[in-house]
Amino acid sequence: MLDFNARPKIQEQISQLIDAALTRERAGQTPRDYLGASRLGVSCERALQYEYTHTPVDEGRDFSGRLLRIFEVGHTLEDLAIRWLRMAGFDLYTRKVQGGQFGFSVAGGRIRGHVDGILNTGPADLGVSYPALWEFKTMNDKSWRDTVKHGVAKSKPVYAAQVAVYQAYMETSIPGISANPALFTAINKDTQEIWFELLPFDGGLAQRMWRAPDPRPLYNLPALMKARTVILVEGEKCADALIGAGIVATTAMNGAKAPVDKTDWSALKNKDVLIWPDRDAPGWDYAESAARACAAVGCQSVAILVPPADKPLKWDAADAALEGFDCAAFIAQAERRVIKAAAPMVPTFTLGALLDDDSPLPEDLIEPRVLTPGGLLVFGGAPKVGKSDFLLAWLTHMAAGASFLGMRPPRPLRVFYLQAEVQYHYLRERVKGIRLSPEHLILARTNFMATPQLRLILDDVGLAQVIPAMVAAFNGQPPDIIVIDPIRNVFDGGDAGGENDNGAMLYFLSQRVERIRQAVNPEAGVILAHHTKKLGKRQFEEDPFQALAGAGSLRGYYSSGMLLFRPDEAQSTRHLIYELRNGPAIETKFVDKMDGQWHEVDVNDRLVLKEYGERLDAERRRKRDAILQILFEEAAQGRCYTANQLAESFEGKAGLGGERTIRERISALSTQGYIKFFRNSTDYGLPSIGRSKFGYLCVEGMVLNTHTGEPDPDTGELPLRPLGVLPTHYKCPQSGAAMPVENPDVWVYQEISNDPQEQE
Repeated sequence: MLDFNARPKIQEQISQLIDAALTRERAGQTPRDYLGASRLGVSCERALQYEYTHTPVDEGRDFSGRLLRIFEVGHTLEDLAIRWLRMAGFDLYTRKVQGGQFGFSVAGGRIRGHVDGILNTGPADLGVSYPALWEFKTMNDKSWRDTVKHGVAKSKPVYAAQVAVYQAYMETSIPGISANPALFTAINKDTQEIWFELLPFDGGLAQRMWRAPDPRPLYNLPALMKARTVILVEGEKCADALIGAGIVATTAMNGAKAPVDKTDWSALKNKDVLIWPDRDAPGWDYAESAARACAAVGCQSVAILVPPADKPLKWDAADAALEGFDCAAFIAQAERRVIKAAAPMVPTFTLGALLDDDSPLPEDLIEPRVLTPGGLLVFGGAPKVGKSDFLLAWLTHMAAGASFLGMRPPRPLRVFYLQAEVQYHYLRERVKGIRLSPEHLILARTNFMATPQLRLILDDVGLAQVIPAMVAAFNGQPPDIIVIDPIRNVFDGGDAGGENDNGAMLYFLSQRVERIRQAVNPEAGVILAHHTKKLGKRQFEEDPFQALAGAGSLRGYYSSGMLLFRPDEAQSTRHLIYELRNGPAIETKFVDKMDGQWHEVDVNDRLVLKEYGERLDAERRRKRDAILQILFEEAAQGRCYTANQLAESFEGKAGLGGERTIRERISALSTQGYIKFFRNSTDYGLPSIGRSKFGYLCVEGMVLNTHTGEPDPDTGELPLRPLGVLPTHYKCPQSGAAMPVENPDVWVYQEISNDPQEQE
């Protein structure tokens, strides 16, 4: 039978509190960054490797509260043993004069030992030689009696090994300590009996405990576990030099002298490994052997860096760091021999890696986020809209480091303009009309490189001509921006079709444009000039970028888009429309070319846009009146609508345009107070508004005719009952939120008109 009233006993509760306190205390301690020499006698070398690298233990396998209590009791008994020995006449030292335990440090501080004590003198009749190492242990009754019966070397070989190692390494600081037997002391925790045994120095045992492990672990394992790319060098000195520069580096034990087959290379599995050899024949030979071992263990990629030819013999990573050599740039750009190339793989990042990456974002090629490093911008426009003229002016400003219509380069950019539309003589005629200041013109003269009208296709033959020209254009410096104008004249869609086919466009982008970029400069920004179909007003309002040929593939591929659009053929003003993938939206600009220069025009400037603005205002008034009239007439027929329902029902009707256009006009009319809303649908016998944010639409004086009563016996018609519709909510002009109507009989309009006649 289960006892649901059972409670832990008092002893269990207090024990749990103590254990929890000890566990918290241990968790708050700083983990030591070295391996204790007392662990060298442990037979499992992988366990020592995990301990050194602080590899997390399995759930429930960490020190328990009970084990921590055992440690505390051992420390207390050690203090008692020290007191008792001193009382018995032994001159026992456990601390140096300046403080701290006696001990030693080797392997660059990565292995340290602390001895329990040093016996300086003692009772003369015992036959003990001094100075002598004192080692203390506590044991349970069974373990203690086995030690007494068989001796420390046989019963506790790990303890014997520790004592031998301590004696060997303490010899340099306390001469004679290895020549004299150590005094081993063990207390029986069950009976408080004490066992003393003299342990002569066993040099062979110390040597065996200090032998290199098999296999030998790599250096800097904790950092290796977290890194994707690792630099393998010769020796800890070289590794420490790179680590000090923030580069993850490692080395095999004993450097180039290390037997490759005795090194545990498994920590490098699935990592990109670059080997930096010493500049000598043995260094290169070792690098090749290590590279083969890394490839065999499953490294993602392996390559050997070629040391600079102008460096002296035996030059290494430590020398490089000492002389201020740019190690990071050398690792990134140096010539290398690839032993194993990385297999194509989709890069992945954990959420933690993304959150922890605080490196600065790459600098925009054209601010603000118009063109980014490695980005693709499609610049479109209808024929004869002035696209090439605009592009030429824009690019020369970027080459000069000058701002253009709010688009700013961080510095003068190297621009390669591959154009296939304008012949040489007419190209030079156009560039002579570009307005740049003398200081900007000096920079643009060399930073802007253009082709005459090319008559080729960017297939394999075309690429073989274009790529070398781009590489050689700027005296060995790669271009920052690659421009192709227009796509249509150089398009190669493989076997998929023409530029209007999405599959063909994707082929052109991935197999032609990207091939050029990767060969010339992977970080270059690419601008593609492209024709659009002539935009109608409806398409302009709905989605202007859909007018690009092959728009499906283009828009899925590019990082930004720009359209130059002339809404009225009778006017010279154009709209410059932006679509950005990697930055905040940029408002549409109104631009025009005046006195040979492109300028941004104020859309409200009636001197420039009077006629066009009047037509737009008239269109808005007509649509406003049409929507209000539709709502009024539909209610008289017993039909009411939410905003979405009206947009869907009247798309393309009454000259109202598409759904998006209707919804935008409804939003504007509700902000101005011409349309309000009612949510009490059941009062009018209407279906529930469902998930509508605002409710049913209503206008001033709207009457809903609802069917009621029995059908007329002669005509079969249902009698109609008129119900005046009153709003329950309105749209707040400031916040856009739905607010309760205080007086449904009062309608206040907040029309803001651009028509001078309406303002009179």
